[in-house]
Amino acid sequence: MQKADELVFAPLGGVGEIGMNLSVYGYGRERKKSWIAVDLGVSFGGGEDLPGVDLVMPDIRFLLQERKNLLGLILTHGHEDHFGAIIDLWPRIKMPIYATPFTAALFEAKREAEPGAPEIPINVVPLGGTIKLGPFEVEFVSMSHSIPESNALIIKTPLGKVLHTGDWKLDPTPVVGPATDEARLRALGAEGCLALVGDSTNAVREGRSPSETEVAATLAKLIAEAPQRVAVTTFASHVARVRSVAEAAYACGREVVVVGRAMERISQVARETGYLDGIADFRSAQTYGYLPRDKVVCLCTGSQGEPRAALARIAADAHPEIGLTKGDRVIFSSRTIPGNEKVVNRVINGLIGQGVEVITERTHLVHVSGHPRREELTELFGWVKPRVMIPVHGEPLHLAEHAALARKLGVPDVVGCRDGDLVRIAPGPPGIVDEVPQGRLYKDGNLIIEAEARTVADRKRLAFVGVVSVAVALDETGVMAADPEIALIGIPETNAKGRSFAEIVMETVAETVEHLPRARRRDPDSVAEAVRRAVRGGIAASWGKKPLCLVHILTV
Repeated sequence: MQKADELVFAPLGGVGEIGMNLSVYGYGRERKKSWIAVDLGVSFGGGEDLPGVDLVMPDIRFLLQERKNLLGLILTHGHEDHFGAIIDLWPRIKMPIYATPFTAALFEAKREAEPGAPEIPINVVPLGGTIKLGPFEVEFVSMSHSIPESNALIIKTPLGKVLHTGDWKLDPTPVVGPATDEARLRALGAEGCLALVGDSTNAVREGRSPSETEVAATLAKLIAEAPQRVAVTTFASHVARVRSVAEAAYACGREVVVVGRAMERISQVARETGYLDGIADFRSAQTYGYLPRDKVVCLCTGSQGEPRAALARIAADAHPEIGLTKGDRVIFSSRTIPGNEKVVNRVINGLIGQGVEVITERTHLVHVSGHPRREELTELFGWVKPRVMIPVHGEPLHLAEHAALARKLGVPDVVGCRDGDLVRIAPGPPGIVDEVPQGRLYKDGNLIIEAEARTVADRKRLAFVGVVSVAVALDETGVMAADPEIALIGIPETNAKGRSFAEIVMETVAETVEHLPRARRRDPDSVAEAVRRAVRGGIAASWGKKPLCLVHILTV
């Protein structure tokens, strides 16, 4: 007896973590399903946990396995955690991509800015548009967020409709773009919503997120009252914030100077797609030095303390064109992403050291989140009335709070899952029924490496214990033909008694080789292992740490 068609969902990134979003929906019989993917994002590497890693991306082994049955990739919006992995990973799968105009234009600008990026076609879908992909019919629904054209997706299947919320909030006055489409969401609830797969980022926060209009009013006041230069840093993709800063600047007779490539690129895309209509052209960084101090506002990249971004260079007094001095004001119109506190504080301290006044969200309403708090989540549940709820886009605490809220509000079935869980939504009782391959990939320079590779683990060890390199030349009888060549990296020069570690290693190598039986000295591998063990032990006796030790045996 053949099994009936089923509707399933699997997160491959973004559940149990923030960032690196990738979800798939499947429809069909157990081994013959059609699939669509939603978003393909990154999270950011670096730091102590991932030394040398630039980006973290979801492992797409499952997509590759199902490539023949994969109908398309649908982008909810243009934030890096939702589309930042496409350039690196799309060539492996080459599936059709669908996005609304701003997201498509932003992606194309990003692609053109990356040397050697492949041609990647995107199918542009109008706001509120619908696409048909096999058994799926997908409708784009406008949602407020901190970037233009964030969309929820109504995924229609023969077994029911699923609302994939993407990133959203309820903001009746979002500055740019349409507000969340309450009418369409209410209509979905009346039609019948099988499941809601929803953003959990702010599920731990009570109340409602303030409106962008309130931030705009605060920025206007702070800019108008500033006695000298003003610099504002925000997420480059936050077009509403860029527009608010520009309007505030022009209202008090100031020119806007844009500093930073990402800010320049997104501002250009926003103009091309109409989101900066009525805003005068911005000035380049080269004009900054010619403008009076009380007639300029700088829009800068670097709100997260990125060392190569404009604001970090300004704070270090190392920017070739932009400088700030005592009496100037810097506004951080952003939230510090957890994990970035040290680098952001370094920038703030650098600015304060130059006599610059720094304003952050701790004292003024200069930033609001683009994600819903609990009252907004409650309102959405009331509109949509889902029979099944699956919390996504969040760390475990966020997911648990979102699930608890759904149960409190009477959602019949709440299914908690993690990356790699295969959730059957219908038919029958919803729940986790299987696992699919999932994991992480690292962008390391120009290469994509698997998280399981030893590369990053070895770098962590190098950072902690350093490395010793030893080269030993042996003649045909196993006697050292010359003194060993030794290099020490990341190891103290001397021990507590003032003895050189290089001398300790030299003596250890010589004694180890001399005391090996003659037969073992003729086996390079045996000599190398004996020297490696002895050197690590000899250094550990004085240092308390065992370094990595690389031994090369040459026979002459």
